[in-house]
Amino acid sequence: MQTFFVEIKCKLGKTYEVASELADREIASEIYSTAGNYDILAKFHVAADVDIGHFVAQKVQSIPEIADTHTIITFKAF
Repeated sequence: MQTFFVEIKCKLGKTYEVASELADREIASEIYSTAGNYDILAKFHVAADVDIGHFVAQKVQSIPEIADTHTIITFKAF
């Protein structure tokens, strides 16, 4: 199992639409609104054989109201 986070910058006024679409797709384990450079922080868990880059491109960045993303790959939980 791989765990990673994606910071998501939404088009202006579209944060709630993006969060709702992420929830509807049932791909994120947790979704938070944030302040700062990004609007949403989403946590994902995927199988070890899943390519994270392809997952983000196909499942996350395909939401039309997303302007930018920043992926944070994790290595070990403490």
